[in-house]
Amino acid sequence: MVIRAPARPATRTSPPVRSAVPEGHAHLRSACGQVIPLHVPRWFDEPGPDERAALDEAVSPALDIGCGPGRHTLALNARGIETLGVDDAPASVRAARRRGAPVLHRSVFDPLPGEGSWGSVLLLDGNIGIGGDPAALLHRVRELLRPGGRALLELGPPGTATERLIVRPHAGAHGWLPWAASAKFDWATVGVDDLEHLSSGAGFRVDRAWNAGDRWFARVDAT
Repeated sequence: MVIRAPARPATRTSPPVRSAVPEGHAHLRSACGQVIPLHVPRWFDEPGPDERAALDEAVSPALDIGCGPGRHTLALNARGIETLGVDDAPASVRAARRRGAPVLHRSVFDPLPGEGSWGSVLLLDGNIGIGGDPAALLHRVRELLRPGGRALLELGPPGTATERLIVRPHAGAHGWLPWAASAKFDWATVGVDDLEHLSSGAGFRVDRAWNAGDRWFARVDAT
């Protein structure tokens, strides 16, 4: 199912991107066969140069949605940017707290502290896919931000279909995932081609989008 706002003609027919995942690597797999790699070791590492460039755009206070083990939350707090992580997976919350990251065990769609006053919201590591409805997620992020606040996003490369999926996690050789192996949940892929449309529909203006290696990031500002 391709996610479109009713006002926009559905003229784009990009097929789902099926990524090859090396044997033993963690991934999400949909019922239709789409595979989304999960870079689990990176979740526990220090942010690399590509991510640090995205973090340079953050302003305080910041909310790290789907924070996982908390590496971005920790990195921003170390820079003096007050940051709170939010994750609804108990394993992620435990891992982040063990590392010293301030984290709430909560869904982004639940009531959160400081609604309407956050300076930045992070949706990195594919977290634009949370809930399977990027338009609804961006609307929720807009509610959390103060006027003029910004969201920092990671998106799929050009040609990636914006698509709603039901996925199941596969841990691979790393052996750690925040979800149970039996879990099925809604997810979405979002291509950078759809950034302008999704952002404007949720009350954002695209400041810029850029690629670093094989990853694509964007900053969108609340209007």
